[in-house]
Amino acid sequence: MSKPTVAILGASKNRNKYGNKSVRAHLAQGYDVYPINPAADEIEGLKVYKKLADIPVERLDRISIYLSPAVGLQMLEEIAAVGAKEVFFNPGAESEELLAKARELGIDPIQACSIVDVGMSPRELEEE
Repeated sequence: MSKPTVAILGASKNRNKYGNKSVRAHLAQGYDVYPINPAADEIEGLKVYKKLADIPVERLDRISIYLSPAVGLQMLEEIAAVGAKEVFFNPGAESEELLAKARELGIDPIQACSIVDVGMSPRELEEE
């Protein structure tokens, strides 16, 4: 059986940011992780992709979003086009406008912390 796949929108090199903690949490739980950040080349030893369409998988199991609602709104068409099985809008990444538009585009938004969903706590991932 192949590993589940996840794209982290808003992945970060900064290990204190949730976009980095999510990369580490999903890796620790056996996911193939695809960080998305147009300003980075490598995060946690992984190749970083500029956009979702660049990811070399047929269909993602999950997209986990760590972007402001304004940026998320701009990316909804791209997110919808990928057709991931699950789309997590993590705390702070959602707004009523964004969620309404996501639903219009056929996305069933999950409003929850994807780190907690994979069985970890963001606190476990804090830097000393």
